[in-house]
Amino acid sequence: MIPQHSYTFIFNPAADKGRAAGKAGLLTRSLAQFRNASLEVSRFAGHAGEIARDAAGKSSTLIACGGDGTLNEVVNAVVGRPVRIGIFPAGSANDFQKTLRPSKKNQEDIISGFADSASRMVDLGHVDFGDGSSRYFVNSIGIGFTGRIAGKVKSTRWFRGELSYAYALVSVLLGYAPLKMHIKIETPGGSIELCEPVFAFSVSNGAVEGGKFRIAPLADPCDGLLDVCILKAIPKWRFPGYVLKYMKGTQIDDPKVIYCKASFLDVFMPEADVMHMDGEVFERVGGSMGIAAVPRAVEMLCDS
Repeated sequence: MIPQHSYTFIFNPAADKGRAAGKAGLLTRSLAQFRNASLEVSRFAGHAGEIARDAAGKSSTLIACGGDGTLNEVVNAVVGRPVRIGIFPAGSANDFQKTLRPSKKNQEDIISGFADSASRMVDLGHVDFGDGSSRYFVNSIGIGFTGRIAGKVKSTRWFRGELSYAYALVSVLLGYAPLKMHIKIETPGGSIELCEPVFAFSVSNGAVEGGKFRIAPLADPCDGLLDVCILKAIPKWRFPGYVLKYMKGTQIDDPKVIYCKASFLDVFMPEADVMHMDGEVFERVGGSMGIAAVPRAVEMLCDS
């Protein structure tokens, strides 16, 4: 039988372009606060998932110590298993943390709070790709503009955190053109269909993306639905005017933006482009894909 209050901290020192490694000492010292806790370190891409699958048979709670990509790995490894998941933010943006535990700022407080934290069942998104593969996402996906931004952030070594996202946004914008997309959205009130070039396409479970951008300001990861935010084609010289709107979340009132709650999306892209999923980059994604809300899919530690 798995001990009721047992914890495995899964630490990715490569998060935040390797800067997360500096938090190793804090994590090691903090284990003394727990009666039954261990620290496991991921060594390569996919290793956090391997650790999580093994640890789910030994611990009642897994703590993903890294960025949104580390959380994505852990969640995909244990969906459907009776284990709770917590977040110790050590990445460059830590976007889902901003929705799930917005009051937790100090890292020592975050760790000590795991011992008596509340939890709730949280929704996930699920993407079925045209090649037969599939994957869950925790916070958001973006195709085209935000996908390319995520790719630029990953490849840029000399900026970190929110500054790296600002640099990537400007760099991508200079050579960007809207993508041809055919999108059918199933909402609680009926279907929406769009077949035209799209400047920015995002589907979210959490409210924040890229550190400060409120892509989905009405998102609730426990409402059983995903939030869709689509900016229709605009001249790229107009986009800087939208940046402040995205930071405030007011873009959802703009006539060029489609914003809605959705249970399922059917997407077709005649030309492949870049997708990000919880900040992780997938090159040359195209053709048909299905994006579905998966209600109450995983139990996560959260603010009460």
